[in-house]
Amino acid sequence: MSSQFHLLRERRFRPFFLTQFLGAFNDNLFKNALVVLLTFKAASWTTIAPELLANLAAGIFILPFFLFSASAGQLADKYDKARLTRLVKVLEIAIMAIALAGFLLHSLTVLFAALFLLGCHSTLFGPVKYALLPQHLHENELIGGNAMVEAGTFVAILLGTLVGGLLAGAENGELWIAGGGIAVAVTGYLTSRGVPPAPAPEPGLTVNPNPLTETWRNIGFARENRPVFLAIMGISWFWLYGALFLAQFPAYAKDVLGGGEGTVTLLLATFTIGIGLGSLLCEKLSGGHVEIGLVPLGSIGLTLFGMDIAFASPSVLPADAPLSIAQVLAQPGIFRVLLALSMLGVFGGFFIVPLYAMMQSRSAAGQRARIIAANNILNALFMVSGALAAGGLLGAGLTIPMLFGVAATMNAVVALYIYRLVPEFLLRFIVWLLIHTVYRLRTEGLEHIPENGPAVIVCNHVSFVDALVIAAACRRPIRFVMDHRIFRWPVLSFVFRHSRAIPIAPAKEDPAMMEAAFVEVSKALAAGELVGLFPEGKITADGELCPFRPGITRILDANPVPVVPLALRGLWGSMFSRKDGPALSRPLRRGLFSRIELIAGPAWPPETVSIPGLQLQVAELRGDKK
Repeated sequence: MSSQFHLLRERRFRPFFLTQFLGAFNDNLFKNALVVLLTFKAASWTTIAPELLANLAAGIFILPFFLFSASAGQLADKYDKARLTRLVKVLEIAIMAIALAGFLLHSLTVLFAALFLLGCHSTLFGPVKYALLPQHLHENELIGGNAMVEAGTFVAILLGTLVGGLLAGAENGELWIAGGGIAVAVTGYLTSRGVPPAPAPEPGLTVNPNPLTETWRNIGFARENRPVFLAIMGISWFWLYGALFLAQFPAYAKDVLGGGEGTVTLLLATFTIGIGLGSLLCEKLSGGHVEIGLVPLGSIGLTLFGMDIAFASPSVLPADAPLSIAQVLAQPGIFRVLLALSMLGVFGGFFIVPLYAMMQSRSAAGQRARIIAANNILNALFMVSGALAAGGLLGAGLTIPMLFGVAATMNAVVALYIYRLVPEFLLRFIVWLLIHTVYRLRTEGLEHIPENGPAVIVCNHVSFVDALVIAAACRRPIRFVMDHRIFRWPVLSFVFRHSRAIPIAPAKEDPAMMEAAFVEVSKALAAGELVGLFPEGKITADGELCPFRPGITRILDANPVPVVPLALRGLWGSMFSRKDGPALSRPLRRGLFSRIELIAGPAWPPETVSIPGLQLQVAELRGDKK
């Protein structure tokens, strides 16, 4: 996990991280302090009920996300994002000055105007924040960078909420809130001056001032890439799910656990620490690359631990409520609730960080900020919809634990729906499980596999899971050509079918299938895809390389593309190999986490490829380790 923390020493990341951290901190300091003041002091300012004022404040803050996200996305694609970051911070200083005037005048109108402007500030910064990361970070740093941003954001939310509450209760709290907000905003501006330039991808873009038509246009950009759009839908669902839990913390602490304000803070801190830990662990579990296989793992944990909170919650309110934090912690089963809540945060990190990285890495550079703006609009829409649905369910008689159970069930339904639409999530999850349970994979030389354009990948054939191991190591999808019998293997057939593997049969067995396979290979290479080939044509029965067949030359004659040689080491003797009999005849004979390796050599230009030379290269890459 050292690489993501190493980013904090880099000028291309540290100033940006501090700027976004301070911005999130200031947002929550002002919002929470204002809600506390409205709850306890609004009677001297207005006749409106405090409960209505609190909900009105939440609505005012989120309204700009609907109104101005589309415009913010256009600006972030048209202008340098570092410059926009500094302008947004100047705006934040002015907003805090307006808030100071509102506190001095005891004017709710001015304070709500400041809150609305603070929402505008967050709306403008959202597309800048997430579109800037891919410009300053390498692909293998994107997961770590997003993890740091997500962890930092949630910590800033927690600290801002706590400090805002403390300042609101202090003597002359209004002045402390406004003064603290101005100080944080100024500090944020100073850190923003260190953000390196992030040139505009579309400087000639004509800004559309109509938020309705531009919002629909931005959503259209996102919908052009189905995996990106479904990643946005997954992110939006997470914010609905997480916001639903967070919104219930005060009532849950009071009416279910029997605690007070300190218990609310305990719940928020537990969830925040979980989110931060899960986000940071993504870097370790993904090997530093964008690994969407963690998303299904995250959704499983969100469902299981959301359901566990529902079942672990006390069914009877303590008679001597409200309880101190120590008394709450002394209740039976409370540690199960806190553990489930923290794990909900951990798996939330597994879920959200890869989705953000996927959205950034797969979006067209010239449209990235506008796609992120569409994401922000849908996030806000989902959160508002979730709040309305939660209110309706609670009004219909559901208890808060029952609401958590319903939300966890819906999470499972939504996850299955998304994975049905985009099997790539489940495929990556399966191969991720394979190399993190049965095997421990070490790779070398994979930078020789081109990041773009067509190429043929060739490798020795040792076991039934060779294609899965290679797919797990390579971040680009690979169309594997494989024996039709392996293609139909139980369980693995699901993976091969949805990864668009190409089944092939010998000419003497099924000449039509063989010809169809070569046609499909030609189409894939013409479309710029990677094609994976096992030139031996069969799985080795003795651990040694079988003679390479001439199919590779026919493929290159039709499509002259580079050929990248690979070699698998350590799979001979595993339960999926044919050592000492058929595969799976001795399950786990080498135990779990056995070490395997995948080694890649430099790409060969098509005109230099010969079958004997290619076989010799693969043999040299494999070495003596079968």
